[in-house]
Amino acid sequence: MYLTGEEREMLDGKWGEGVATAMEVLVAIGEAFGAERMVEISRAHVALSNQEADLWFVEKLVRGGARCRVSPTVNPAFNLEYFQQVTTIDPDDEEIVKRTREAYRAIGATLTYNCTPYLEKNIPRFGEIAAYSESSATPYMNSVYGARSNRESAQSALCAAVTGRTPLYGCLLEENRRGQVWVKVEADIRDDFDYQLLGYCVPSKAGPGVPVFTGLPANPSPEALMNLGAQLNTAGAVPLYHIVGVTPEAPTLEAAFGGREPERQVVITNKDLEETQKAISLEGGRIDFALLGCPHLTITQVGEIARLLEGKDLAVELWICTSFLTKELARRMGFLDIIRRAGGHVVEDTCIDQPCWRHLYGKKGVTESPKCAYYTKRRNMGFVVRSLRQCVEAAVKGEVE
Repeated sequence: MYLTGEEREMLDGKWGEGVATAMEVLVAIGEAFGAERMVEISRAHVALSNQEADLWFVEKLVRGGARCRVSPTVNPAFNLEYFQQVTTIDPDDEEIVKRTREAYRAIGATLTYNCTPYLEKNIPRFGEIAAYSESSATPYMNSVYGARSNRESAQSALCAAVTGRTPLYGCLLEENRRGQVWVKVEADIRDDFDYQLLGYCVPSKAGPGVPVFTGLPANPSPEALMNLGAQLNTAGAVPLYHIVGVTPEAPTLEAAFGGREPERQVVITNKDLEETQKAISLEGGRIDFALLGCPHLTITQVGEIARLLEGKDLAVELWICTSFLTKELARRMGFLDIIRRAGGHVVEDTCIDQPCWRHLYGKKGVTESPKCAYYTKRRNMGFVVRSLRQCVEAAVKGEVE
C-alpha cells in the first residue's frame, strides 16, 4: 500500500505512539480491502459505545499523545446527571461514562453525544470524503448528501480523525457506488413509520448490494430518510442506497445503476411490510413503558409527541431520546413543558443501548424503531413496534391495541 512521506512518518512514530497506532490500524484495514493508497478526510463521526473495549482503545491513543486532526462528532452514551435523579446508576457504569467523556475530550472530539449529527452539526457537501460510523449516519451521508464514507467502526473512524486519512476503498470509489439491486416498492408508503418497516424488510428479501428504490413518494421527509437508512444498515449492513428522482446520484434509473443492468430485482408489497412488523414486534396488550428515539428524534417528531400529549396524563413511563440541540429547541417552543406535565422524560446525550435502562430490564415496552427493538434484546427488553403516534397513544392508555 502506497503511503506518502507524511503518512509513512505517522506509521513510523514520528508523530507519536498514538498516531502510529492509529495509522497502523488504517493500513491494516486498507491492505485487507486492497486499497492502493490513503485519502484525506474532512469530516468524521465516532460511534462511541461507552463500553470497556471502546474506552480502552481511545485511552490507549490518548496515552500515546494522539489528538484529532479532524475533530469528530460523537455518539451518545447516557446522561449520567439526569439518570442519577430518576434511577439508580451502578458505580461501575458511572465511572465508565466519566472516563469516556474525559478520553474523548482529551483526544479532541466535538462532544455532541448525538447519533444524528448529519442533521445538525456535521453536514457534508456532495462528494466530500469522510469517515463515519453509526448505523443511521453512514447511509444518510452517502445517500442523501452524496458524500463518501465507508461503514466505519468506532475505532477506524477515530483513527481516521486522528490521522486525517482513510484507506481508499469501498464506497469511496465511484464504481462501488452504483446500484446493484432494483427494489420496486408496490407497498403503500403513507408515513415516516412505513420507511422503518421498509428499511428493515429489504435486506432479507433483496440480499447484499446497493439498493435502488422506485415507487416511493417524490418528497420524503428527513425523518423518513433517516428511518430508511437506520433500518437498512441495522438489518443488512447497507451503507448506501439510491431513490430514483430523490437522492443526488440517482436522477434517473439508468444513472443510479451507472448504465449497467440490475443484478437482481425484488418487489416489496404491503404483505412484506406486515410480515416484517409481525416478525420484529411482540404482540399488543399491556405495556410497562414507551421508549422513543433510535435514532434520536428531531424537533418535528418531538413536536408531534407534544401535540398528542397536550392535556393528557401518561399511564406508563415515556422516554424520548434526542440531541442537546433538539431538547433546547423543545424547551423554547414549549414542547418540553407539555411532555413533562404529562409525566414524560425528554433526555439528551442518551442511547437506548446503555446500562442506564436497568430499571426497565425484563419489562415490555413500545417503540417506533425496529432498531431499538433489535439492539435491546440483549438487555432483556421486549418491544411492541408501532408508529410514533400509536406509541404515544399506547403510553397514555398503558396498552397497545
